[in-house]
Amino acid sequence: MTECTPQQLDFHAFGRQEVTGRFDGGRMTSDGGGLLLREVDHRIGMLTRLGSCFADYRQQAFIEHSIHDLVAQRVYGLALGYEDLNDHDHLRADSVLALLVGKHDLTGKKRKRQQDSGNPLAASSTLNRLELSTHEEAAAHRYKKIAFNPEQADRLLVDLFVESYEKPPSEIWLDLDATDDPLHGQQELRFFHGYYRHYCYLPLYIFCGEHLLCARLRPSDQDGAAGSVEELERIVTQIRSYWPKTRIVIRGDSGFCRDAIMTWCEDNKVYYLLGIARNQRLRRSLGREMEEARREHRETGKSAKRYRDFRYRTRKSWSQERRVVGKAEYLPGKENPRFVVTNLPQRQAKAKRLYEKLYCIRGEMENRIKEQQLGLFADRTSTATFRANQLRLYFSSFAYVLMHGLRRLGLEGTQHARAQCTTIRVKLLKIAARIRITVRRVWLSYAGACPYASDLAQILTNLRRYPAWAPPG
Repeated sequence: MTECTPQQLDFHAFGRQEVTGRFDGGRMTSDGGGLLLREVDHRIGMLTRLGSCFADYRQQAFIEHSIHDLVAQRVYGLALGYEDLNDHDHLRADSVLALLVGKHDLTGKKRKRQQDSGNPLAASSTLNRLELSTHEEAAAHRYKKIAFNPEQADRLLVDLFVESYEKPPSEIWLDLDATDDPLHGQQELRFFHGYYRHYCYLPLYIFCGEHLLCARLRPSDQDGAAGSVEELERIVTQIRSYWPKTRIVIRGDSGFCRDAIMTWCEDNKVYYLLGIARNQRLRRSLGREMEEARREHRETGKSAKRYRDFRYRTRKSWSQERRVVGKAEYLPGKENPRFVVTNLPQRQAKAKRLYEKLYCIRGEMENRIKEQQLGLFADRTSTATFRANQLRLYFSSFAYVLMHGLRRLGLEGTQHARAQCTTIRVKLLKIAARIRITVRRVWLSYAGACPYASDLAQILTNLRRYPAWAPPG
């Protein structure tokens, strides 16, 4: 039987010729397209500001990796598909990743310790210290001397969203949703969730279109809408400090149909459009419309819909009467009534348009959540403490912002303009390249048969249209 060693791989012969692989190609990378992410960060200035969300109590004379370097290495790693900290024990030697991070010594030859020579980047143990410290203990602790400020990171997510607009929009829609983050260990604040039928966290997401504004990790022993008012108050206040005249509408499914949320919106001149769980009173309110839909279905054999716009108030949970739109739909063999509640005036959105054009597109947000959880590893909350898992969710969130920045600024006019993060990574970032470093230039030699060579050139041209980010003042 053929034996393979890390230095040589013996494949099946090609006719009379042996086929052998060796790890002797020199300084190469599988992430040659990652330089596009660096171009994006130069335009939005995200990683510099994210680094400022950490307080560094280390003795600066003895460190080789700044907070910016560690944060950038972590976020770029997630964007390039490296979900685990352990991956960085090998990635620390990658000169292209070092170039993205901004290390001046791309080969690691100038490291202080001989055992680190050839590795310009930090190992997993150093990166792990980002997750371990708290503000209370960081200044005095011997090892855990880096503290994270989540309030600054929250503000940064909203600032990046606002800065993506050249001028204030007349209206924005904020989508809220909760999802499960399955847990397979003994993480802090783990609970069993009856609906999802496993132990999990219950993160809250808030998006505006494709822009991520909030990713808040929560224990799953609470209502799916818990904390929504506090997050909305924070986000809306910050947005209005920039755009005081922009109309804001929030949208969510029936899990967010809570009197506290609707009352807060009404008191703060924010519009809402929320689903309502069905009940017998609501079903009876659509009696005539449902009968008409059933009759049409019998005549045509196709699904039929009717809408009704009416006023409604629950017996106990709502503090006042509100506008409700009901959809009476009859599908083959069954009724399918649906309801939404809103404070949007009827003159601005009639019943059918309100439901079909304004409410149903809420489902697009679920694709954004899947994109972050599946493509950028937001569900890698496997460390012991709740605080550290929230920080991992932040890193994933900013990796998403970076990837979305590439899609927004660079992919317009290309075949990848609507591609999701995993597709962008596979086709545009995971490109093999040989690296050659001279005094005046860093050369990346890509394969001559690269199928997306012209796309890469177009994307880089698109990105260069935008000026480099500069700190205010």
